[in-house]
This record gives sequence, structure tokens and C-alpha cells, in this order.
Amino acid sequence: MFSNSDEAVINKKLPKELLLRIFSFLDVVTLCRCAQVSRGRVVENISKRCGGFLRKLSLRGCLGVGDNALRTFAQNCRNIEVLNLNGCTKTTDATCTSLSKFCSKLRHLDLASCTSITNMSLKALSEGCPLLEQLNISWCDQVTKDGIQALVRGCGGLKALFLKGCTQLEDEALKYIGAHCPELVTLNLQTCLQITDEGLITICRGCHKLQSLCASGCSNITDAILNALGQNCPRLRILEVARCSQLTDVGFTTLARNCHELEKMDLEECVQITDSTLIQLSIHCPRLQVLSLSHCELITDDGIRHLGNGACAHDQLEVIELDNCPLITDASLEHLKSCHSLERIELYDCQQITRAGIKRLRTHLPNIKVHAYFAPVTPPPSVGGSRQRFCRCCIIL
Repeated sequence: MFSNSDEAVINKKLPKELLLRIFSFLDVVTLCRCAQVSRGRVVENISKRCGGFLRKLSLRGCLGVGDNALRTFAQNCRNIEVLNLNGCTKTTDATCTSLSKFCSKLRHLDLASCTSITNMSLKALSEGCPLLEQLNISWCDQVTKDGIQALVRGCGGLKALFLKGCTQLEDEALKYIGAHCPELVTLNLQTCLQITDEGLITICRGCHKLQSLCASGCSNITDAILNALGQNCPRLRILEVARCSQLTDVGFTTLARNCHELEKMDLEECVQITDSTLIQLSIHCPRLQVLSLSHCELITDDGIRHLGNGACAHDQLEVIELDNCPLITDASLEHLKSCHSLERIELYDCQQITRAGIKRLRTHLPNIKVHAYFAPVTPPPSVGGSRQRFCRCCIIL
């Protein structure tokens, strides 16, 4: 470790460009260990040494970093463009006020799990960070529609907005986004439980460039959303609607027929869908790579047959999840053996899948990862002898 005098010499002798280059190879934890000081002090030292040269910094998970250190950082690093404060739980609205005042070039900001953040932060960012393109405020559950309204009026160039777990948000917030963010590409609304068709339809109509939508857990939405996506968002690549139990084959048919660039779909617990949805995906979605159908209990081998013969099967499909699909049998594995890009298949609680079926699949796809388990046959009453020392039911194949 360096003494204080050694450190002073280094600061004087080494140019800032070289110091910055050295720092770029170290994570914050390592920097803290080397400096033997608090994380806040490290942030202040980095900012003072690197100043206007610093463009990107991740402080993810640094619990000791607070508003004072980040104010010093903002004052010294006015050219910062990408800042990750995910999990910096001491961060409050004061930090966003500092960023607004000094960091007008900020483009990407991650405040996920900074639960002290309120609407005041979004108002500040709107006023001082007009170039903001990506904002993550997941789990900042004090944010309401008023904060979203203030944000989008000053940051109309937003391309990615992560609002996972912002449970106070309602349809009015989405109306503001749809009206002011035409460049939006990515939107995450997972577990925003108050969201309904009304708000999401506004997004679809106002954000035609949308490529990724997560609405998992938004249990109020219906096929009207899938219709709106199909009619307005032809570039959609990722759709996550797990636990949206009101969605049906009718909506997914419209979606598949209009959104041909779909690559990833999470349909877990969309309990009303049947093989009809898989038929439409197999015909119209040649780029499909990842598909989750876990707990879709009406899916049968026939649906998997169509998928295995579809446009995506031979060189695109990489992952398929079929956990808790009780009608799936070894026949489905036969239908998937020609999917040469298939890397992983999930088969937990598929009671009709056998070890023999998995073995046959592996003869065609030797590198595939198969996750499954087999419930043990009820053993006869023990008559003496030693007890089994491990559970036979959980087997990862």
C-alpha cells in the first residue's frame, strides 16, 4: 500500500489520462481496497483525478456511496454520459439535483433500487439532463404519474425506460410516455399492477419504434394489447407477458401475423393459450429464439410439432421452456430433434416425459442442456435394511 506521501507523488507525476486508464481496469470494490478508505472517498478521489475525462462509471451495489460524494462527483465530472447507481441505497433526490445542475451530457442513468428517489428526482433530470436516453428507476416505488409527466416533458428523446416494480404507476403515466416519447424502443412495466389496456394502447399508438415490452405480472391486460402491438409496433422483438392470464390465442394470432421480427417471448402462465398460438408463431415468426410456455397447460405435442417444423426451428430456436405442461410427451422431443440451434429445454413437472425420450433427443442434439426431474415411484413399506440417504426425485439431466 502507498503512504500518503507516495500517493501525493503519484497524483503529481502521472497525467490524468493515464490515471483514468489505470482506473478503468479496476472495479469499485478493488479501488476501495487499494485506497483503504470509504467508497464515498473513492468516488470523490476518482472525480477529482479524472475530472472531465470520465465518460462512464458504474457504482452498482456500492452501499456506502451517498449524496455528498455524488455531488462532488457531479461537480468534477461534467462530461459523464453513463452512470450506474443501481443499488446505491443512500442515494436520494439530492443526487439527481446535483446531476441536473452539473451533468447536462448524461445519457444513461441507472437508479434501480434507490428507493428514496421520488418525483423530485425526475423533475430535476427533466430540467437539467435533456439528452437522457435511458433511465432505470425499477423498484423506486415512490414515483407516481406526476414524476413521469415531468420527466418526459424535458426528456423527449428517451429510448429505454425501466419501471419494474413502480407499483404506484397507473394508466395516466403511460399516456404521458406515449404522447412525448416517440423514440422509445424499450419499456419495462413488470409488476406495475395498476396498468390496464387503456394505458398500454396509448404506448402502442405513440411509440411505433417499440422493440421490447415487458408487462409480466400486469394481470389486467387483455388481447386488446396484443392487437394494438400488432397494428402499431411491427419492429417488436421481445415480448414478456408472464402471468397475464387473460391473453388468448386470438390476440397472439394478430400479434404473430404482424410482428415478424419477434425473437423472445415469455408466455409463462398465459393459461388460455393452446396449440393455435404455436401454429401462428411457427408460420409468421422466423426469428424466434427463446420461447417460454411454462404452465401453459393446454399445449400439446401437436403444437410443438408445428413449432419444430416452423421457419424458426432449424437455425434460430435456442431455448424452449415447457415446465408444468402436463400434455407434453416424448413425442414433443422427437419433433424438436431437427432444431439444430436448440441449447436448452426445460421440462420440470412434465409427467409424461421419460429418460428414454431425453436420451433419444441427445443422440441428435448432444450438447443440449435438459432440465427435468422424475418423481419417484412410491416405495413399498420398508422391512428392515438401511434407509435411502438421498432424494431420487430431483435429477438434472
